[in-house]
Amino acid sequence: MKADIHPNYQETTISCACGAAYHTRSTKRDLKIGICSSCHPFFTGQQKFIDTAGRIEKFTRRYGNLQAGRGKK
Repeated sequence: MKADIHPNYQETTISCACGAAYHTRSTKRDLKIGICSSCHPFFTGQQKFIDTAGRIEKFTRRYGNLQAGRGKK
């Protein structure tokens, strides 16, 4: 292996805004993140589903009666 071409690989703590801390190794030291698997809604089960049926009905009520007026005079 060539000498002095590899970055310094060191112990690192990754800290989340929710307070969770993960210990790993990285080339950067003490990373801070905004969201992690402990507080992300997808992983915690608090994910909100979009009501697509309601949006489609609203669109149909608003624009369902309109017809293209091409060729009519």
